[in-house]
Amino acid sequence: MKQKQIDLIHSLSDYQLKQQLLLSQFILFTLSLIASLFLFDSFKDWLDLFKWQPTQFILYGVLPGIIVILIDLFLMYNLPKKLYDDGGINEKIFKNRTVTEIFIISLVVAISEEMLFRGVIHTIFGYFFASILFALVHIRYLSKPVLLISILLLSFYLGYMYEITNNLFVTIIAHFIIDFFLALIIRFKK
Repeated sequence: MKQKQIDLIHSLSDYQLKQQLLLSQFILFTLSLIASLFLFDSFKDWLDLFKWQPTQFILYGVLPGIIVILIDLFLMYNLPKKLYDDGGINEKIFKNRTVTEIFIISLVVAISEEMLFRGVIHTIFGYFFASILFALVHIRYLSKPVLLISILLLSFYLGYMYEITNNLFVTIIAHFIIDFFLALIIRFKK
């Protein structure tokens, strides 16, 4: 199944890949909005998960995001490349993108995934379930132990930041910073 996914992604043009990626994120975003209407007492209760607290953004969003990037960079440069290879999918997604496109993709992914996994699933079904499900959705990492452990730890880490703050802006910021800077590394690496 993984090889089929890799082959399919490599057969897509850059434009088609970007369209598919954005479509999948639109679906996650839509699911989170629909689920919030049915699973929360009111839509306002769900909107209350977005809190404007700049100190939290820095302490629990920006700093954890930077820590994850530094750990990831350490592992990328100290482990054999084959352990970090996702079949070239991330490279295919980001290698030929402009910085603006990478920014937009990273922001869309962070918002849609955090709204669904932390905002709805974590809030309603709990920390553990949301963290495991988040990792499972990243199916291309399941056959790579280092990538699987990384995504599991990241998922639990983001979930923990959400547990501490109960603020979706925090996890969106952390998720965005991680995706954006790691995508830039992919884009500009030689």
